Amino acid sequence: MEPSNVLYWIRLGLGIVAAFVCTLLGVVGVVDDFLSGLAFGLLFYIITYYILKMRFAAQIEKLSKVFTMGVGAYFMSWIVSWALFYTLWLTIV
Repeated sequence: MEPSNVLYWIRLGLGIVAAFVCTLLGVVGVVDDFLSGLAFGLLFYIITYYILKMRFAAQIEKLSKVFTMGVGAYFMSWIVSWALFYTLWLTIV
C-alpha cells in the first residue's frame, strides 16, 4: 500500500481509539461535556500528528500532507464512535 493510504487508515483507527478514550474519561468524569471531549480529540490528533510525522517523514513528499491526510476520516470516526461507545456504556450501566 502507498504511504498515503496507510496514513489514512491509521487516522481512521486513531479516531476510534480517541473515541474510546473519551468514553472512558467521560465515565470517570474528566470529559463531562462535548467541548472538553472535542478538546481531547484535537489534542490527541495533534500528538499523533507529531508521531506520524516522524514515521512518514521520508515517505511523504510534503510534510503538510501528514497533517491533512485523513483529518475528515479521523473526526468523523471519532464523533460516530464516541456516540456509539457512550450509548453502549449508558445501556450497560
